Amino acid sequence: MDKIKFGTDGWRAIIAKDYTVNNVRRVAEATAQWILNNGGKQAVIGYDCRFGGQLFADTTAGVFASYSITSVISNNFSSTPMVSLATLKTESTLGVVITASHNPPDYNGYKLKSSLGGPMIPAQIAEVEALIPDHPKSAVMPMSEAKEKGLIKVVDLEQMYIDHVEANFDMDLIRNSGIKLAYDAMYGAGQNAVKRLLPDSVFLNCDVNPSFRGQAPEPIHRNLTELSETIKNDDSIHAGLANDGDADRIGMYDEKGNFVDSHRLLLLLLKYMKEYKQENGKVVVTFSVTDKMKKLAEHYGLDFEVTKIGFKYIAEIMTHTDLLVGGEESGGLAVKGHIPERDGVWMGLLILEFMAKTGKSLTALLDEVYEIVGRFEYDRDDLHLTENKKQEIISKCKAGAFDSIGSYSIMDTHDVDGYRFILEEGKWVMIRPSGTEPVLRVYAQGSSHDEVRNILDATHKSLLN
Repeated sequence: MDKIKFGTDGWRAIIAKDYTVNNVRRVAEATAQWILNNGGKQAVIGYDCRFGGQLFADTTAGVFASYSITSVISNNFSSTPMVSLATLKTESTLGVVITASHNPPDYNGYKLKSSLGGPMIPAQIAEVEALIPDHPKSAVMPMSEAKEKGLIKVVDLEQMYIDHVEANFDMDLIRNSGIKLAYDAMYGAGQNAVKRLLPDSVFLNCDVNPSFRGQAPEPIHRNLTELSETIKNDDSIHAGLANDGDADRIGMYDEKGNFVDSHRLLLLLLKYMKEYKQENGKVVVTFSVTDKMKKLAEHYGLDFEVTKIGFKYIAEIMTHTDLLVGGEESGGLAVKGHIPERDGVWMGLLILEFMAKTGKSLTALLDEVYEIVGRFEYDRDDLHLTENKKQEIISKCKAGAFDSIGSYSIMDTHDVDGYRFILEEGKWVMIRPSGTEPVLRVYAQGSSHDEVRNILDATHKSLLN
C-alpha cells in the first residue's frame, strides 16, 4: 500500500481512491498505538458533514476499541473546535476529527488534536505517522460490542461547545445590539451552533449537503458571492460570517457586502484584545500574513514572530508562550483566553462583540486600524499545475533564478516557508506549493486592487514562461 503522509493539517485524500476504510484503519491503528505508548486510555472522535463521516468515525472508534481505548464520540456532526474543546474538557489523550476541512467535496481526511485542545505538535504527528502499518492488522470491533463493553461514550459535543461560548461571551449584548448577521455555513459543521447562538440571523447553505454544491467549502470571496450579494441587497444586514467545512476557518463581510479577509480580521482582533480587553501577549502569524500585523504589534509594543505555514506551528507556540493573537492567511485565527485552536465561530463572535461594544460598523473599525498601519490590498491565486511544473518553479525560486517579476524589481527574498519576494515599500509577492493539493499558491500585497492584480498577472507570466 502507498505510504500515508500528514500534510500541514492532517492526512487528506480522495474518497474511494486513497481515502478508504482500510487506510483509515491503518491510520487509526497508528493513533491507537501512539495513545498506548503515551499512557493514554481515551480519545475524542468527531466528524463533519462530508460523505462517509460517521462511517470513518465509527471505523476509528472500532479500531480504538480493539486496543481497549475508550472513544468519546459525537452524537452528530461536529466542528473541529468542538472536538478540540472536548479533548481538553474530557481529559482525553487526543482527539480525532474526520474532515478534509476546506478541500473539495471528493476529499476526506483525518486530523489529530492534542490533550491541550489544539493541533498536535509536528513532532507528535511525525511519531504517529511513523507507526502507520503497511496493511491493517487489528480487527474493527463492532460499535454495538464496543458500547456493551463501555468503550464508547456518546457525548453531545455541540452542547458542550455552546455552554462554553455562553460562559465566555456577552451573548445578550450581541443578540440585543441590533446587529443583523448573514451566516453562510458552506454546508459545514458550524451550521447548528450558529443557528442556536444567533437565531435571528439570515442563514445560507445551512443544511447537510456532502457535495457542497460542487464547490470547495473554503471561506474566500470567490466562493461566497451569494453571501456578498445577499448583504448588498438587504440594507438591514450589518455583517456577514462564513465558515469552512469543519468551521475552524473564517471569512467575513462588512455592511456593504465587501469581503473582510483574515489579514484585516487579525488586525481587528489585535486592536480589540489590546485596546478594549486590555490584554497583553505575543503576536504570532504564519508566513503568508500581511506585514501590517508586524506594524500594529510594534505600535502596541508587543513581541512578534513569523512561523511556517500551518496552524500547528502557532498552536505549538501557544503551549508554552503567552500568545495574544495568532493566525494564518487562510482563515485560521486564535486568541488568548480560548483553546489553542482555530475557531471560525468563536472569532466571528469576537468581531461581533467588538462591533456591539463600540456601536461601530466593520468599515468604521477598519478605518481606525488603517490610521495606524496604512491601507493595503491583498489577494491570492491558485495555479493548478502538473506536479513536475510545480516542482520546476520551486527549484527556480530556490536557485534564485528570478531577479524581477514583470516590471517589478525584487529587492529582497524571504524563505521561511515558500518564497516571498519583496518588490518595494508595501509591495510583495509570495509563492508556495500546497501541502495537500496539486496547486501552486501565489499571494500578493499592494496599495490597490489593480496593483495587486498586476503583480499577480506579472508573476504568472514570469513563472510559466
